[in-house]
Amino acid sequence: MNSNGSGESGFTGPLRGIRVVELGGIGPGPFCAMLLADLGADVVRVDRVTGGGLVGPNSDHRAELINRGRRSVAIDLKQPDGLEMALQLIDRADVLIEGFRPGVTERLGLGPEDCAARNPGLVYGRMTGYGQSGPMSQEVGHDINYVALSGVLSMIGRRGQPPTPPLSLVGDFGGGGMLLALGVLGALVERQRSGLGQVIDASMAEGAALLGTAFFGFRQNDTWSAERGTNIVDSGAPFYDAYETADGKWLSVAAMEPHFYRELIEFLDIRDELPDQNDRAQWPRMKLIFADAVRKRTRDEWVAAARGRSVCIAPVLDAAEAAVHEHSLARSSFVEVDGFVQPAPAPRFSRTPAQVDRRPPVPGEHTLSALTEWGVPPHAVAAALGTGALRRGAPSPSSTEG
Repeated sequence: MNSNGSGESGFTGPLRGIRVVELGGIGPGPFCAMLLADLGADVVRVDRVTGGGLVGPNSDHRAELINRGRRSVAIDLKQPDGLEMALQLIDRADVLIEGFRPGVTERLGLGPEDCAARNPGLVYGRMTGYGQSGPMSQEVGHDINYVALSGVLSMIGRRGQPPTPPLSLVGDFGGGGMLLALGVLGALVERQRSGLGQVIDASMAEGAALLGTAFFGFRQNDTWSAERGTNIVDSGAPFYDAYETADGKWLSVAAMEPHFYRELIEFLDIRDELPDQNDRAQWPRMKLIFADAVRKRTRDEWVAAARGRSVCIAPVLDAAEAAVHEHSLARSSFVEVDGFVQPAPAPRFSRTPAQVDRRPPVPGEHTLSALTEWGVPPHAVAAALGTGALRRGAPSPSSTEG
């Protein structure tokens, strides 16, 4: 797909017909909203009238790819007219997503009880670091703090090195936004039976711990060492790591099963140099042998030589390479929207395919069209514009409002 992402959405995908209000924030909340939008939900993001709703490392809003797929309305939630505009949207929504510190939406007049009084079927998704209750619920933090508290960060890193931050994948996106999306979908299914919404309390610390469930089990039966970088999948095993190649690139190796391992060491021509595969005391020495062997060819030479062989290797691709790899191209695993290449929606659906319907919005870009389409009375919109409770943002140069 190659699109400017600026037109009216066809809302394909299994969530077509579901309406979502997202109270603008950063990180896991927007990622959850992106997932729902990718799957066909009509997501309207409520940004600040100051235009500061889109926060991230890029000054170009188009590069904030997790904000793709929805429209933006700019509302001053601290003004009575603005609060009423937000509630008008919530009246018509199936889902609300917010990522503020506990108690903030209550003080705004947009808390779960306020919203349920007007819309009993609303699924109210709350995303925080430490949860809505408990002694740390009001503590500020970011991904690494939540993953640290979960116990998972202590397991990630190389031998003799400090714990390694796993980007923002474990807390913000995996344990946070993705699990919140799962909670939203579960609540929507349950609503079909009860007719009622409910509140989802998604904590990134708890979500990160959940992602690590298997390793909590391993630690308790002594099959996983507390020392980082000494276990099978944490870079301890010589047969499960990334090795530098002759051209300074990297090759991933993951031949854990004995039959794959035998094939790998024959492929690397090191079978006569190694002790038993599971002799952990010898793993540091074995890693040096693996490293020396892999360094004899370039990355792409190893990949070409491995065609048709069961050796469990793959090239370590950078972001640009991943988008144009032959397998990615064959499956259309990446799409281009408004000049930005990005991962395509996943997973895939046989009857209701998901797609990227819109590029990331400029704050307030769709204030008029989204409110009108959702059925908010025009006179109320006009009045709120007059008081400054609403702002119509300047559209992107590549589109018109809508």
